[in-house]
Amino acid sequence: MPDQIKFVDLEWLDSNFPCMAACPVHTEAGRYVALIEEGRYREAYHVARRPNPFASICGRICAAPCEPVCRRGKLDQPIAIRALKQFVCERYGVESMVDLEKLKEVFGKTVTKNGIKVAVIGAGPAGFSCAHDLALLGYEVTVFEAQSVAGGMLRLGVPEYRLPRELIRLEINAILSLGVELKINSAIGRDFTIADLKRQGFQAMFIAIGAHRSRDLQIEGVELDGVLRAVDFLLNVNLGYRVELGKKVIVIGGGNVAIDVARTAARQERIEVGHVTEVAEALDVARSAVRFGAKEVHMVCLEGWHEMPSNKDEINEALEERIQIHPRKGPKRILGKDGKVVGFETIDCVSVFDERGRFNPKFALETEQVMEADTVIMAIGQTSDLSWIQLEDGIEITPRNTIKVDSKTLATTAPGIFAGGDVSFGPRNAIDAIANGKKAAQSIHHYIAGKLIEGVELEFREREVEIIVSNTSQYKREWGYEKLARVPIPTLPIDRRIGVSQVELGYNEEQARREASRCLHCWVNTIFEPDGEETGTECILCGGCVDICPEDCIDLVDMNRIDAEPSLIEELQKEYPVIIKGETGESVGAVMIKDEDLCIRCGLCARRCPVGCISMESYTASEILPVN
Repeated sequence: MPDQIKFVDLEWLDSNFPCMAACPVHTEAGRYVALIEEGRYREAYHVARRPNPFASICGRICAAPCEPVCRRGKLDQPIAIRALKQFVCERYGVESMVDLEKLKEVFGKTVTKNGIKVAVIGAGPAGFSCAHDLALLGYEVTVFEAQSVAGGMLRLGVPEYRLPRELIRLEINAILSLGVELKINSAIGRDFTIADLKRQGFQAMFIAIGAHRSRDLQIEGVELDGVLRAVDFLLNVNLGYRVELGKKVIVIGGGNVAIDVARTAARQERIEVGHVTEVAEALDVARSAVRFGAKEVHMVCLEGWHEMPSNKDEINEALEERIQIHPRKGPKRILGKDGKVVGFETIDCVSVFDERGRFNPKFALETEQVMEADTVIMAIGQTSDLSWIQLEDGIEITPRNTIKVDSKTLATTAPGIFAGGDVSFGPRNAIDAIANGKKAAQSIHHYIAGKLIEGVELEFREREVEIIVSNTSQYKREWGYEKLARVPIPTLPIDRRIGVSQVELGYNEEQARREASRCLHCWVNTIFEPDGEETGTECILCGGCVDICPEDCIDLVDMNRIDAEPSLIEELQKEYPVIIKGETGESVGAVMIKDEDLCIRCGLCARRCPVGCISMESYTASEILPVN
């Protein structure tokens, strides 16, 4: 039977499970990738879904912080972890669920309500993630949303060509099926206050209202007709309102929002009405034909090509869609005639940051240029509307116009009130907001458990990671897996990228299993037992493991050649002795040195060892979820 060990400190994951440690919600990516390789898709989905209530959405839009740390990337290219998540979610996620009761399979437990009321203000990824985990703990959760639709920036900021609206609805319905109540058209400060919620019996609150207010440029011409803010533009487009853009559009900014704005503007093209026989088709085309959109879209940004904060894949896709990007250009002024935008004047940017790394752009004199424009859209950042906070609420605001919170607990300066997501940390990726929601749920549970509410017993448990260690005696990889090239993610042809058509089509089964087979299984480790305690044999120093290693990452070195602290040498000699005995009776220790970053986990060293001193040992890690 395998040994089972529990760790409270999640930082232990950093060196042993890099992709899991990099994920803000600690998804065990390597595990579901390996399950996909084996064709065990239902189990793979459960691994992806347990820590992430928006797994299906993240399969499409996650910034995938797990991929840059993937060890396969040091060999050639990282595993397409996000695309593989999309693959399993399409088969067993909310997209495939006719009956949401199937969600109980993921957790294996039925939720029992405890009658304690908690309010979540904001129905975005942070708010709903908090509501999801609190509902699993048995709380009566009510989510308040100012808009007429739920989803926050997932619904109002992310273009439909990247994230289908039906998928958002399904993810939210899955959370509501846990007993969460949703109240739309309910804005804090307009329809209720913090004091109102307290009078209604809510024992704790989580504020996750996002950052839905665009920042403005302080330049001449921002008041002209034809100047739009990015958030306002995307919100109107995503709510189905018509936005007149003209023929030439300029987007100011180099982040992901600027990319989204530019790509969305380019999609608002006119569709000519042709010969259509079906009434439904005729209506669709007619509605599209009234959308007279941009024929020419430009992006202007301060940063150079290698400094842009947006995802490189997003930049490449924008270029493919014939969006013209102008790096190292700063905004000078917006030109107008008769109150309407007619042009945009730029100035060359010499540097964006100063010697201390602070944002402090410098410009080159007499480098002004004018670009024609019908519409200028500013995508230079977002902030939150915190005008609703009253003095008696006791909630402190930072100089950055965010709600001040404790970074470990997300507690505000007001007892029982927590905040997270963009309203506390500024605009970030959706997965960061999801992680904040989960952290807030745990902190709220801890807070309420400490209040000793009469008649209610709550047991608080710290977040833990369960590590299962097992010896894989039959470990073997398919021949040539380390030479496989990354499988390109299928995308829609350029000439078909119109309207809300999704760009990324996703892997089919053959492609997904092939891509998953590239994984290096970095949770498998080479275990060297030279002294015979575990194996009953001793290392004979044949060097077979060194010779067979395809990556030259193993070496057996005489202890006399090791340059290290005396205490370390003493420990090595004591814990891992390998003795070379000659005719003279002299002995010298030896040590095996292995480069973990170069190791591809092929297992050849273990198979080559003639006395069985080397074995392959796997570690399975999963976060224990707080289910009541």
